[in-house]
Amino acid sequence: QVQLVESGGGSVQAGGSLRLSCVASGRFSSINAMGWYRQPPGKQRELVATISSGGTTNYADSVKGRFTISRDNAKNTVYLQMSSLKPEDTGGYSCYVKVVAGFYAEYLEVWGQGSLVTVSS
Repeated sequence: QVQLVESGGGSVQAGGSLRLSCVASGRFSSINAMGWYRQPPGKQRELVATISSGGTTNYADSVKGRFTISRDNAKNTVYLQMSSLKPEDTGGYSCYVKVVAGFYAEYLEVWGQGSLVTVSS
């Protein structure tokens, strides 16, 4: 099994910053992609950012230039540095990893429990 533990959510005023962290642990051979998704109140879950095992990043247009995703492969950790936060960034943020696991080295997708980020105006 693979477990994800998130930290760093909270409340901040518009223009402020927060940093989310997500640590993966358990039985897996390697981590492929890592990322963050969010679900604004009353809306569907949406992609925030992803990062490949080689460091290639992808961002939602709404966060480009404000959010930075990074990973520490030695610590099996993915980070999301959020700056210039806006009220519309409010939502539940979940980390995501795609790992190689099992006897047949299959891909397994795992989601974190979610961290609430609230940005007030």
